Amino acid sequence: MPASDLTLLTEIALRAGEIARSFVGNELSIQQKPDDAGPVTAADLAVNTMLEDRLREARPDYGWLSEESTDDDTRQGKERVFVVDPIDGTRAFIEGGKTWSHALAVVENGEPVAAVVYLPMMDKVYTATRGQGARLNGLPIGVSATKQPDEANVLAVKHSADPQFWTHPVPNFKRHHRPSLAYRLSLVAQGRYDAMFTFRRSWEWDIAAGALILAEAGARVTDRRGSPLRFNNPVPQTDGVVGANPKLHAALLDRMA
Repeated sequence: MPASDLTLLTEIALRAGEIARSFVGNELSIQQKPDDAGPVTAADLAVNTMLEDRLREARPDYGWLSEESTDDDTRQGKERVFVVDPIDGTRAFIEGGKTWSHALAVVENGEPVAAVVYLPMMDKVYTATRGQGARLNGLPIGVSATKQPDEANVLAVKHSADPQFWTHPVPNFKRHHRPSLAYRLSLVAQGRYDAMFTFRRSWEWDIAAGALILAEAGARVTDRRGSPLRFNNPVPQTDGVVGANPKLHAALLDRMA
């Protein structure tokens, strides 16, 4: 019997970690992507090759969307699509940090149904299947109960606290940062932080896996205007992301411009 999508994603994510770790301390052959899209390393490409080979072999009828693959619009006609980021947080990887991740999701008719976010250097495996909750290393996780923005610990980039993004005075939240969007979503799912948000257009491969994990942990996860996130779009981006427990999410949206 074929493995479930979550089992498949988990096994392949662990293999991705082995490949990425083999590059740590070695030649990375760093290149800059066109249009100032950031760096890519030999590790990103090696992981991507393995992911595409193994996942597409296992599920030949699924579409494919990856940061490091040329986009193929045939994915639009697929009921199920792999949405992956071989290394989310490449700059942290280059700098020798630990907070980079592999983010793998299966999207069905626009919604994530299985997801893994794996941080090899921290031995953290976040997983979720739609309707079955979220887990960290096999144990259930859930979001915090903080209700008020002024009391929240949030994960966001520095410019997210600029007054232009808020209709009322900027909330007096405590701001923190992690380079990987997938990890930010997962940390809120774990209850380590109360909310995460970004006002920039966000690539689907950065957020599809983490969005499901956070939603299954009890959060509401939307774009910056409160609309549901949809994936496998012709242009694979969303209008920002806001994720928090439902009451805090509503309070944040109420104060966002």
